[in-house]
Amino acid sequence: MVYVYALIPLLPLLAFVVLSLGGHVIKERAHWIAVPAVVLSFLFSLMALSEVASGTVLHIPLYTWANSGDLTITLGLFIDQLTVAMLMLVTIVSSLVHIYTIGYMHGEPGYARFFSNIALFTFSMLMLVMSDNFLQIFVFWEAVGLCSYLLIGHWYERASARAAATKAFLVNRIGDFGFMLGILLVFVTFGSLNYQDVFTQLDQVAGETVNILGAIGGNWEISVMTMICLFLFVGAVGKSAQVPLHVWLPDAMEGPTPISALIHAATMVTAGVFMVARLAPLFNLSPVALDVVAVVGGVTMVLGATIALTQTDIKRVVAYSTLSQLGYMMMACGLGAYVSGMYHLLTHGAFKALLFLGCGAVIIALHHEQDFRKMGGLKDKLPVTYWTFVIGSLALAGFPLTAGFFSKDALLLSAWMSGGLGQVLTVLGLITALMTAFYSFRLVFVTFWGESRVDPAHASHIHEPPKTMTVPLLILAVLSILAGYIGIPEFLAPAFPGSEGGGHHEGAAATGIMIAATAMGLLGIAGAYFVYVKSPGLPDRLAGQWQSLYQLSLNKWFVDEAYDRTIVTPTLKVADSLWKRVDVAVIDGAVNGVARAVAWGGWVTRVLQSGQAQNYALAMTVGAVVILGALIFF
Repeated sequence: MVYVYALIPLLPLLAFVVLSLGGHVIKERAHWIAVPAVVLSFLFSLMALSEVASGTVLHIPLYTWANSGDLTITLGLFIDQLTVAMLMLVTIVSSLVHIYTIGYMHGEPGYARFFSNIALFTFSMLMLVMSDNFLQIFVFWEAVGLCSYLLIGHWYERASARAAATKAFLVNRIGDFGFMLGILLVFVTFGSLNYQDVFTQLDQVAGETVNILGAIGGNWEISVMTMICLFLFVGAVGKSAQVPLHVWLPDAMEGPTPISALIHAATMVTAGVFMVARLAPLFNLSPVALDVVAVVGGVTMVLGATIALTQTDIKRVVAYSTLSQLGYMMMACGLGAYVSGMYHLLTHGAFKALLFLGCGAVIIALHHEQDFRKMGGLKDKLPVTYWTFVIGSLALAGFPLTAGFFSKDALLLSAWMSGGLGQVLTVLGLITALMTAFYSFRLVFVTFWGESRVDPAHASHIHEPPKTMTVPLLILAVLSILAGYIGIPEFLAPAFPGSEGGGHHEGAAATGIMIAATAMGLLGIAGAYFVYVKSPGLPDRLAGQWQSLYQLSLNKWFVDEAYDRTIVTPTLKVADSLWKRVDVAVIDGAVNGVARAVAWGGWVTRVLQSGQAQNYALAMTVGAVVILGALIFF
């Protein structure tokens, strides 16, 4: 009976195969293949939820992949509370995005190809979260990266889309290389890549160290577990867009909006957070690695929020918001608050997918306009989009009684209760909450309120998108509220024995954090209202007065420019120099030299073999003279 759960990932895979082979025939009917497949995956995930909720943990071996010496690689499915939570997130959001895509991508030439690729992504993501060993998670880690590349570059005729897809692919390869090194160290240390085999041996290697400078006569002892966890975390930094490998995520907005919602908000970008949580037994043995995770998450949290304050592209504001919220989640995991981090991951998946899909509804209504400075006055023309967008923004801002209110408070409370570093990061988290509320409602007020700044050519044609787009918005809006009331922390707690229970602490600390976080959210909303509704000329004056800070935020802290100057440009110069001096001068020179030598030999032979008898007679005479001269004088 348990093997029925293998259908959860296999159904989207089957849809991918059918659409890949028959997409040219199916064309505009592609959704009739993809949508039922992923909805059925959701229904089977509900079955798994029901079974796991009763206390069962499922381990389903499928087959032995390879045997090589001491290494045995199996393909299997591991389903516990953490897995089921991710299954529900992936299948719900993917189902709604599939339905939304019917309206959003209608009439696009790559309609079937798009559904084919998102079905492949859904399969890959489901296999990633259901993996029972390190190699399996790595394979599907790479598979979701490939799907991201394909979907960011869906409109490949655009140079910007091609560049963004390439950037995402290359930046993620940096993180994936570290992830691969961590997996290799796991095998060298434990002799196995199976999660459970590794976890049962942790006590045996907990105190082991290695001298990483021994080969050059130095002495720098470092914990083996710290090395493993730091390498594994590099993979999470790339996939979950943490500083300094965060630069690919905002550019990924070049892809169609449904992909921004599915991959770059709710699912793939959370894979790094999921991986750290899944491998919590390893990270718990390395306080150094946990501190690195927490600090990197905290820096990402603040950086993403400061950049979102000044962006003018409707999708990029939400993208930098995603960056910041991923920082919250990673910070929580680094402080050992895995339950709180995953709680926020799940609630964030609902309201951030809602915001991205809301952005898509606005973009479609305005004929693909994305600069919200050219919007305004849309709340009466797009009422469903407006109110669902407001609900998503309230949840993001942590407004009371929304899902974001519960999960963010639980996260900040757990961080505060961890003491020391956690309390410093909690203060930064509260400041970030203020900025989050401000830029969220800056987006709401400038896009939907005030006078219309829409191009007059399109102003008379603005209308609500079709129901295939509005119904997913309504469902996600409901989830953005209800997800805070369904006991997610209590459900997740058994997956993290010894961890906190999601921030449900009693006392002054809980009350204080709740009041402070709520105050920050309300202050941010009020500030956005005052600046962008009551005093619409104030932003330009502030930008002029604080020009340096404004430009720093607007230009994303010049991180891309720094990479361009320190890495990209020098690498291109070295490559150009190597091309000229090695490829052209040496390799091409040698090949061309051989060709020239052969040509010269042919010319000489052609001259000697002219076919004229007098030339041959002259050559014989000269030869005879030379031979006689040699005999006489030598």
